[in-house]
Amino acid sequence: MDVKARIQKLRELMAENGIDAYIVSNSDPHQSEYMAEHWKVRSWISGFTGSNGTVVVTKDDAGLWTDGRYYIQAEKQLSGSGIRLFKAAEPNVPSYVEWISDTLKEGSYVGFDGWVFSTNIAKEMEKNFKQKGMEINKDINLLDHIWEDRPKVSTKPAFNHDGKFAGKTTLEKLTEVRREMKKKSVDYYLISSLDDIAWLFNIRGSDVRNNPVVASYALISMEYAYLFIDTKKAPQEVQKSLEDNKVEVKDYENILLELRKLDNNKRILLDPNRTSIKVYCAIPSNCVKIEETDITTNLKALKNDIEIESLKRCQVRDGVAMVKFLYWLYSNIGKERITETSSTEKLEGFRREQEYFVEPSFNTIAAYKDHAAMMHYNAYENEKCELKAEGLFLVDSGGQYFDGTTDITRTMVLGSISKEEKEDFTLVLKAHIALCKAKFLYGATGSNLDILARQPLWERGIDYKCGTGHGVGFFLNVHEGPQRFHQIQNNARLEKGMIITNEPGIYREDKHGIRTENTLLVVEDELTEFGQFMKFEVISLCPIDLEGIDTNLLTEKEIEWLNEYHKNVYTTVSPYLNQQEDAWLKNATREL
Repeated sequence: MDVKARIQKLRELMAENGIDAYIVSNSDPHQSEYMAEHWKVRSWISGFTGSNGTVVVTKDDAGLWTDGRYYIQAEKQLSGSGIRLFKAAEPNVPSYVEWISDTLKEGSYVGFDGWVFSTNIAKEMEKNFKQKGMEINKDINLLDHIWEDRPKVSTKPAFNHDGKFAGKTTLEKLTEVRREMKKKSVDYYLISSLDDIAWLFNIRGSDVRNNPVVASYALISMEYAYLFIDTKKAPQEVQKSLEDNKVEVKDYENILLELRKLDNNKRILLDPNRTSIKVYCAIPSNCVKIEETDITTNLKALKNDIEIESLKRCQVRDGVAMVKFLYWLYSNIGKERITETSSTEKLEGFRREQEYFVEPSFNTIAAYKDHAAMMHYNAYENEKCELKAEGLFLVDSGGQYFDGTTDITRTMVLGSISKEEKEDFTLVLKAHIALCKAKFLYGATGSNLDILARQPLWERGIDYKCGTGHGVGFFLNVHEGPQRFHQIQNNARLEKGMIITNEPGIYREDKHGIRTENTLLVVEDELTEFGQFMKFEVISLCPIDLEGIDTNLLTEKEIEWLNEYHKNVYTTVSPYLNQQEDAWLKNATREL
């Protein structure tokens, strides 16, 4: 059944149920950015595979809303489907809520599955649609009746995350959570976010590819801590560890029942962006709902000393894998057949040789030439793309290790490149260095610093339609809040111990895409009469291709930074290489 047939089936069910517009999102009951195949309903109904996007289907129209990272990809994947693309980040483009409000008549019905829409989004829709005299049915799941071969939910068991990596016990973390609950004068704390729960209870799982989490909810009071999980996925050693840390395990399906039993007039804290409207509505109406960012989100963003030291060791091994991959690539390009997909598998193979490796931290983006203009390109949709000894090749990849999560991008010069490509490569490097070198007063946010990376590009009339960097979990999700580098205002201060990526880029449709990404650790700099100053420590270890650089565009300070970075890469990584790899790395990190 192709996309057009799926849309038609959906419209037939909408008509049977009196629904005038149906909203489909790629989300799960925990509002995860990445989710199991079972929950990828928007991808199935539309054919668009990007991580961000919402589809709206009416009786005679259909649209997809997504952000600037996916415009090129969406246009290609929606071609011939009958679904229109709405470029959500562009000026004067209505949101899907505004579009529905403007399109449907008074008295119309809008439907969606309340399990997979956040409280905040559902409330916004309800407010807007009521103003237009429309009704909402948030308890209708039509896709289950169409998607006949829908993948099953995982039954793989959870496992304990060793304390020698985690740095703190579950009980210690619960004590910190309760301390924050007391400050906020709340009686209960509900957690729906899977990575927050995994961090708090020191468990990991395999429910979501590349994200070591397990489907679960948590409910914390001053007296008890409940973990709601499929008990078949909680082996004895996990349950024993939880019990030792004063945690009671309850069945996943009982979350709504337990919430309905809460005492009236009590105060409960929850994150409305991570809690589904279905779960929210189970809380007694007389309870006072404190809607804030998860307590655990802020706590887990500040890596403890053991996590930081573990992650630094992890970055060394990941750097070794990257260097071995680069040596293999440069040694064999033009001599044997190498494709985007075979290079992806080769890089994963080098990572699998490293201690504590579990799986990639996301689907590797291996994009040759114009493919790299699509920020989240999938090589497996074009498996025959062969690399030649010419042009640029972008690889954005990372690993999940027991002692950390990595994320790094390098753009490689495989042979002759144009003047524009070389200039763009150098401008991206200038943007990257500007942020790496930042010294800032404590209290600054990623939004305050984002302009440092964009300025070298803005001076040439160039921009990229995404953020500059994101937080990274610790053997958890590769995208983690609350910190990020982005033009959109973010109130999360950059605190000592936070991990964040630095990844500016230039993307020219039908030409090339260039990105240079390292992971940074926020550390303290000097304390003066004006306050505490902060800076970044680069913890990724991999050479930046010198063949792509026009040194005439770099300042002396930028060249000095690059030379120092490369010196550190060589000194740290070379002891783990063979003679040929060492010789290659020495040349790749030579001084400019």
